[in-house]
Amino acid sequence: MKNHSSTTKNNLPVLSHFKYEHLLAGISGGAISTLILHPLDLMKIRFAVNDGRTTIPQYSSLSSAFYTVVRQEGIKGLYRGVAPNVWGSGSAWGFYFLFYNSIKNWIQQGDSQYPLGPYLHMLAAAEAGVLTLLVTNPIWVVKTRLCLQYGNEDAYLSKGGQFYNGMSDALVKIYRTEGVRGLYRGFVPGMFGVSHGALQFMTYEEMKAYYNQYRKLPHDNKLTTGEYIGFAAVSKLIAAAATYPYQVIRARLQDQHHSYEGTWDCIKKTWKYERMGGFYKGLAPYLLHVTPNICLVMLIYEKFTNNN
Repeated sequence: MKNHSSTTKNNLPVLSHFKYEHLLAGISGGAISTLILHPLDLMKIRFAVNDGRTTIPQYSSLSSAFYTVVRQEGIKGLYRGVAPNVWGSGSAWGFYFLFYNSIKNWIQQGDSQYPLGPYLHMLAAAEAGVLTLLVTNPIWVVKTRLCLQYGNEDAYLSKGGQFYNGMSDALVKIYRTEGVRGLYRGFVPGMFGVSHGALQFMTYEEMKAYYNQYRKLPHDNKLTTGEYIGFAAVSKLIAAAATYPYQVIRARLQDQHHSYEGTWDCIKKTWKYERMGGFYKGLAPYLLHVTPNICLVMLIYEKFTNNN
C-alpha cells in the first residue's frame, strides 16, 4: 500500500498543489468587479470596433457614448452582455488564480518562502493565461457580440442578420452557424494577450517582494489594503500600456459586423485605414474600467486567501 500511494503521488505532482480557495477568491473578485464596472467595458468594446467604415453607431467621446446609448437603448443598454461578462470574468479570474497559484506552488515545491524571481513569475502567469483562455474564449465571443447588438430583433432579422436572446442562445447559434471555430474567434490575439497577464502578475509580485525586501520582511509578508490597491493599479497600467492593441484586434475579429480573413488581415486593415491610433481605440474607457476593476479583484483575492 505504501508503494502504491507513493507512486500515485509522484504521478500527480501538480494536482497536490491545487488550492480551491484561489478559485473561489478569483470568481468572487471577478464577478463583483464586473457587475459594478460593466458599462465601461461595454464602451471600450464599442470604441475598439469603431473603424469609421461601417454603419454601426459612431461616438465622438465617452460622455457622448453614454448619452447616446441611454437615449437609444435605455439604461438596460449599458448592461448588454453583462451575463457572459460576469460568467467570463468570474470563471477567468477563478481559473487564472487556480492555475497560477498551483503552478507557482508546484515550482516552489510547496515552500512559499522560496522567491521565484521575475522570469518564473512571468512563466507561471503565461501558462495560467493559456489554460484560462482555452476554457473561457467562447464566453468572451458571446460577451462581445451581445455588447455589439445595437438594435432590436426585428431590425436584425430584416437585414438577414443574427440576433441573440441572451448568453445560452448566443452560444447555441454561434456553434450552429460557425462551428467550434466561431466560438474561438479572436483566440490568436488572445494568445498574445497572455503576455498582458504575465507582465501584470510579474510586476505585481515583484513590487510586493521588493517592497517587503526594502522593509526587511519576508517576501510573502501580508500588506495593507492601500498597498495592495496601489501595486495592483500600477501593475495593471504598465501591462495595459504595453499590450492594449491585442484587445482591439480580438474585439474586431469577434464582432459580427466586421469580416476579416484572420488576425493578420485585421492588423493590416486597421493600420491601412487608421494607422497607430486605430490600435488604441477605446483605451480611455478601458483604463477607467480596468484600474478600479483590478484593484477590486486583487483586494478581494488577497483578503480572501489571507483570511484577513
